[in-house]
Amino acid sequence: MEAINHLIVKIVQLMPKPVVGFFSKKYIAGVTLQSAVDYVKKLNSKGIYATMDVLGESVASKDESIRCKNEAIEVIEAIEQNKLKANLSIKPTQMGLAIDEEFAYQQILGIVKKAAEYNNFVRIDMEDSPFTDKTINVYKRIYQDYKNVGIVIQAYMRRSYDDVITLNKIGTNYRLCKGIYVESASIAYKDKQEVRNNYLKLLDAMFKDGNYVGIATHDKYLIDEAYKRIKEKNISKDKFEFQMLLGVREDLRDKINSDGYKIRIYVPFGKDWYAYSVRRLKENPSVAGHIVKSFLTFGKR
Repeated sequence: MEAINHLIVKIVQLMPKPVVGFFSKKYIAGVTLQSAVDYVKKLNSKGIYATMDVLGESVASKDESIRCKNEAIEVIEAIEQNKLKANLSIKPTQMGLAIDEEFAYQQILGIVKKAAEYNNFVRIDMEDSPFTDKTINVYKRIYQDYKNVGIVIQAYMRRSYDDVITLNKIGTNYRLCKGIYVESASIAYKDKQEVRNNYLKLLDAMFKDGNYVGIATHDKYLIDEAYKRIKEKNISKDKFEFQMLLGVREDLRDKINSDGYKIRIYVPFGKDWYAYSVRRLKENPSVAGHIVKSFLTFGKR
């Protein structure tokens, strides 16, 4: 089945972009900032929070990275102007981390400073392993002077527990997720239950030291286990929130919200939607299969 799923995703990638876009639009809020603002307003009306992200990853030049920084600041300003219950997520390579670490630090620092003016928050995403140490270094430098910044920890990485033990000491605000990038078995857990077990081990360590945690998962097993820990350890609601991706497991999203827990949805938008959409389809091959089926039967209707 796994081989079939991979084949389906490859087929989807060969299809015209408009076809992929039609079926994957549930995962993105649109191309423009205004479309994302409108979507966040709908979420907010349901009592659901958001983290906004301009799509795009590793950039080729400093000029392009500066443009990405300016777009991120526009998001922060739009959040303030529209009084949205939202914050900002950024990818370090989008801010130039693959080009120059010091340059990326200054870029991200500028964004965090702007967010601080509005009493808002910036989440620095975690990408693949070549950038783990650099991302943590940039985060720690910024955190020395600005506390409105957090980082992401990936549960499938074998190093993550040691990173958490270190980062807990400075009061880090986390988003805890499983991880999505393809990594070697020498540095990443591959077994589903191993990843789950490490996720819960990391969550326990974060709770134990009183750190704020964005519990980012669509795995009902992990959500149920998080519920148990919250109740057993009497974790205050101001120490955690649940987080999910736009368009994924909305049934669980609504249940968490109705249970009285804070839930935040990742709301990506922008012209670089294609790579993000394909990644989401790789996570959910059943959707990719639906695309293939619909495409093949389209001419018969």
